[in-house]
Amino acid sequence: MIKAPILQVQGLRISLPAGADRAHALESLDLTVNPGEIVCLVGESGSGKSLAANAVMRLLPEPHVHVSAGRILLDGEDLAGKSPAEMRAIRGNRVAMIFQEPMTALNPQKTIGWQIDEVLRLHTPLSRKGRRAKVLEILSEVQIPDPESTYDGYPHQISGGQRQRVMIAMALVLRPRLLIADEPTTALDVTTQKQILHLIRELQRQHDTGILFITHDFGVVAEIADRIAVLRLGELVESGPARQILHAPRHEYTRSLIAAVPALTPPLHKDLADAPTVLQARGLSKMFGRGGLFSGRRKPVAAVRGLGFDLRQGETLGIVGESGSGKTTVARMVTRLLGPDAGEVMIEGHDLTRADRAQLRQMRRQIQMIFQDPMASLNPRKRVIDLIAQGPIVHGMPVAEAHERARELLSLVELSPSAAERYPHEFSGGQRQRIGIARAIAMEPRVIVADEPVSALDVSVQAQVLRLLADLRDRLNLSLLFVTHDLRVAAQLCDRLIVMQKGEIVETGPTARIFASPSHSYTQALLASIPGRDWQPPTLTNAA
Repeated sequence: MIKAPILQVQGLRISLPAGADRAHALESLDLTVNPGEIVCLVGESGSGKSLAANAVMRLLPEPHVHVSAGRILLDGEDLAGKSPAEMRAIRGNRVAMIFQEPMTALNPQKTIGWQIDEVLRLHTPLSRKGRRAKVLEILSEVQIPDPESTYDGYPHQISGGQRQRVMIAMALVLRPRLLIADEPTTALDVTTQKQILHLIRELQRQHDTGILFITHDFGVVAEIADRIAVLRLGELVESGPARQILHAPRHEYTRSLIAAVPALTPPLHKDLADAPTVLQARGLSKMFGRGGLFSGRRKPVAAVRGLGFDLRQGETLGIVGESGSGKTTVARMVTRLLGPDAGEVMIEGHDLTRADRAQLRQMRRQIQMIFQDPMASLNPRKRVIDLIAQGPIVHGMPVAEAHERARELLSLVELSPSAAERYPHEFSGGQRQRIGIARAIAMEPRVIVADEPVSALDVSVQAQVLRLLADLRDRLNLSLLFVTHDLRVAAQLCDRLIVMQKGEIVETGPTARIFASPSHSYTQALLASIPGRDWQPPTLTNAA
């Protein structure tokens, strides 16, 4: 017996306000989600994916952005005709959404139990005792390790993966017919990502839930999709069964997205064994939670223990591992944004960890950092030219010369000269990351520390930024310390890898060797968890 669709989107058009880069965010979108089916909506930033999801939830910022044509049918009922009160009854009950960033979607002032309980208070007649039992049940179902403790805890007290599980629990507590997941695994490490994808798939199978899964990651698509719909600038360019699109895409845009997915076979990197060492770390250790005003009864955690490495000139050394492994702590200690409890960081014969303020200012010319979120690291009140020129000016370069150098650097990172007079908010995420790279190399450093610099970018933009970093490394003879949870990215850029677990190095060596024959069980588990690992993207030509 053929089941009726849960969701039918017919000819959907979403109009943007006057002055936007295009008139319509979506144009004539047709989409169907059946019971027990996972439909992946794929496309780059600005393609209209999230707006399509918000339209289904009736969460568009109306009247400026609004549905101007088409229908959205949930179990045959047109949602456009529903009153706000009727939509409040539908949200959470019949259709629910998992948001991309749980830390912004969860209220930091309320306990986790209170926030899930709120859904039950609004939609069910259950008693307080009954609601608590239901919340603990759903927390257990989404594999939260200690439901009782988590119930009384706050969002900041659990990991990113656990926060995402809480969001899933909140979305599923009333067993909705339709679940919308908006990039739910983008910022998660590979093992947590695998667990979340497995959890979504299992819950979908158990409850016959229809799922609209929004992502730009074709590895995730290969892992979870039954059907795929590809959006480009608001237009549906291709849709069909997952197998057909993953292995024989017809549209040129789909082919370009698949071609941008980093391969899992590392290219042959250059042998740098005889290159001079530019950065050394020895015995680095850092403990968190050892007393203090806000630590309470929290047990001390060793974030990094006795870590050491050498970074050679022209080399890219990758640091990989799960969330909480200590990767970012290492990056922050190496740049002296965080003081180590023990150990040393040597650059040009000087110990960065023991430098006074004047020495540190001079030494920082040799080591610069590219941050994960360029928008958070760029001053929104300063023009791009001033952001790039700021460092050289502080170190004594005349303003006119620094501005001229900034314009040259914009060309080097493949941005238009007109970008100099604009502000950070006027650029896309990939362009902002290019500005961050230009700012880092303005000081002519020997070492750049890049902390997850492409994790939030679309796969095609990610590929462009990785090519740019590799080109600048080779052209300027830079050394990169590259922190990432994305092993596909590490495979393409890094000459050597450090694999970290619970603050310690468990394996290190050439990237090709680690991918081909990992020796440690933890490294083996990381590689086995890569989404879409068993999917081999087809070899595509430019012909459609």
